[in-house]
Amino acid sequence: MKKLVTLALLSAFAIPLAATAARAKGSSAPGAFPAQAPVPAGDNDQTLRAMHDEMERARTRLALPGVQKPFYLEYRLLDLDVRTVTATFGAIVSSTTTRSRFMSVDVRVGDYHLDSSNFISEDGFQGFLGSTGQVGIDRDYSSLRQDLWLATDQAYKAAVTQMSLKQAFLRSLTKPPEIDDFSHAETLVKVDLRIEPDWTSRNWEDEARADSAVLKDSPQLYGTRVTYSMIYATSYLMTSEGTIIRSTRHMAGIEAALDTEADDGMGLNPCYAVYGSQPSELPDAGTVSKSLAQAGNELVMLHTSPLVSDYTGPVLFDPTAAASVLAQVLAPSLSGARPPLSMTQDLNAFLERFGGRSEWTGRVGTRVLPATVSLVDDPTIRDFQGHPLLGSYDVDDEGVKAQRVPLVENGILRNLLMSRRPGPDSAVSNGHARSALLSDPSPLSSNLLFQSSDASNPADLRKKFLDACRADGHEWCLEVKRMANPGISALRQEDFSEFIAEMAGGIASGERMPLLVYRVYVADGRQEPVRGGIIEGLTLRSLRNILAVGDDPAVYIYMQNPAEGLSLTALGSFGAAEGGIPSTVIAPSLLLEEIEVRGFHGEPRRLPLVTPPSLK
Repeated sequence: MKKLVTLALLSAFAIPLAATAARAKGSSAPGAFPAQAPVPAGDNDQTLRAMHDEMERARTRLALPGVQKPFYLEYRLLDLDVRTVTATFGAIVSSTTTRSRFMSVDVRVGDYHLDSSNFISEDGFQGFLGSTGQVGIDRDYSSLRQDLWLATDQAYKAAVTQMSLKQAFLRSLTKPPEIDDFSHAETLVKVDLRIEPDWTSRNWEDEARADSAVLKDSPQLYGTRVTYSMIYATSYLMTSEGTIIRSTRHMAGIEAALDTEADDGMGLNPCYAVYGSQPSELPDAGTVSKSLAQAGNELVMLHTSPLVSDYTGPVLFDPTAAASVLAQVLAPSLSGARPPLSMTQDLNAFLERFGGRSEWTGRVGTRVLPATVSLVDDPTIRDFQGHPLLGSYDVDDEGVKAQRVPLVENGILRNLLMSRRPGPDSAVSNGHARSALLSDPSPLSSNLLFQSSDASNPADLRKKFLDACRADGHEWCLEVKRMANPGISALRQEDFSEFIAEMAGGIASGERMPLLVYRVYVADGRQEPVRGGIIEGLTLRSLRNILAVGDDPAVYIYMQNPAEGLSLTALGSFGAAEGGIPSTVIAPSLLLEEIEVRGFHGEPRRLPLVTPPSLK
C-alpha cells in the first residue's frame, strides 16, 4: 500500500504523462495495441460510446515514466435491474425495485506469459481484477468516462506495484512456474439488443401473499420466507484486444425457507425453489401454493420422524439428490485453471479446508469414473427433453464463445473447464469463464450432463438396491430423496454463517447434508422417513464405485455461489437467485456402494417457552 501511495504522489495521474513516458529511455513497453473496434454504426448506447472512447484514450496514452506500459486493458460493466418481493404467512415483508450499475477495470502489465495477475502478496489477494465500483444509473456518457478514467489510472498503478512484488517473489523460488498467466483469445464483436425489464405481466405481491399464506396451515413452523426474485442484467465487456460484447440475460426465481424445531430441539430447515429464464416462466400462484403446502406437510412429517442411527452401507440417491451431490462433489475438480501464486500458505490451507482442491488436475487421459459413465458440460443447449436449462449462454464472461466440452468419456478424463487462465492440462479457454456481479470469472460448469451406457429402469435399480442391502446383512438401507441447500433454507445470514462454520471442518472430507431421507426395509420395501443424518466421506473417489445408474434423468437447476472463498469449493453450489450463477445438472438416480451416515449428535436448541400464537 505504501508503494502505491508513493507511486501516486510521484506520478499524479498516469494518463497525462503519456507523452513523457513515450520519450522515457529504458521503457519496456510491449508492442502497440491492435486498433480498437468501433461501436456498431447506428447504436446510440452511451455506455458503449463511453467505454470505447476511454479505452481508445487509455490504450494509446496510458503510461508512467520509465515503467512498463500495459499490454492488456479490460472494461466490464453490469447494468442490473432487480424486482424482489418477500412475504411471510400471507404478509408482505418487503417489496423493492432497484436499479444499479457496477464497473470493473482490469489493467495488466507484462505479457501473456508473465503478467501482474494471479498473485497473492502478503497484503492479500489483488490479482484477477483491477478497480471496481458503482457508477451512475443514468447511462450518462461524461460521468461514466470520468469513472473509467479514474479506475483505469488506479488499476494501472496497482498492476505496476503488483508486478514488482510478483517478480521479486518469483526470484525467490527454486523452480518458478512455467505456465502462462493469460491465454490469447479470438477477438469477438457481439452487440445484442438491450432488453428492458418488464415486471407488469403479473401481480407479484398478490402472488407472494397467497403463496406464503398457505404455510399458515403448518402450526409447527417458527418462521417462513417466500421470495420472488426477478433479474435483468445487461453485461458489457470491452478489451484492448478489440472484443466488444453487450448481452442481456434475465432470470427469475421463487425461493422459500421454512424453519422449526423437532420436539427434541433439533433444527429443521426445509426449502423450496423453482426458477425460470424470465418472470413469465415462473409457475402460477396455484402451482407454487401446492408445492409449498407439500413442503409444509414434509415438515410435519419430519417433525415427528425418528432420528436416523449411524449407518454404513448402500445408499440410493434419487435423481434430484444425485444431481445436488454431483454439483457439490465435482465442482472443485472440473476447473483446469491453476490457482494463483501465493506468498503465504493461507490459500492452500483454505482450499483444503473447504474442499476446493482439484483431484483431476494432471489426470487427463486416466480413469476417474466408472467405464460406463460419461460427463459433458454444454452451455450451448437450451433444453433437455422439453425442460428449459438455465446454464445456457452464447459467450462467456471473458468474451470467449461458449463450447460443448466432453469432460469424461467412458470413465476417462478428457478435458477440464477452462477460462483464459491456463493450467497444467490446457493453455486455452473453452468458453467457461463465469461470474456474477463482476466477481472474478472462474471456470464453472453450465449445463452438466451425467450419462451412463448401462442404465437400469426404476424397477431393476430398486431390486439392485435391495439386493445390495441384503448382501450386506442390513435390515434396512437409506434412500436420499433431496439434499439440503442452506443458501436458500437459512432465514438469516447468521444461520448461513453458522452452517459454514459447522461444515467447514468436514466438507473437504466429504460431509454432505441431506434434507429428505427414508429408511427402506429389505423385507417388504416399506419406507420410513428419518431425520438428523449427515453423510460422511462422500468425495470424488466415492463416484468411482457406483453400483448402478438409473435411466431416469432429472433437470436440477441451482445457483452457484460466486462469493470469494466459496466459488470452486464444495460450498459453491449453495447459492441463491440474487447474486447466484444459474446452473444445471442433469443426472439420474445413483446407487452408491458404501456410504457412511452419521446420526444426529449435536447440541439441541432450547425450545420456546411459550407455544406459538394461532396464525388463523
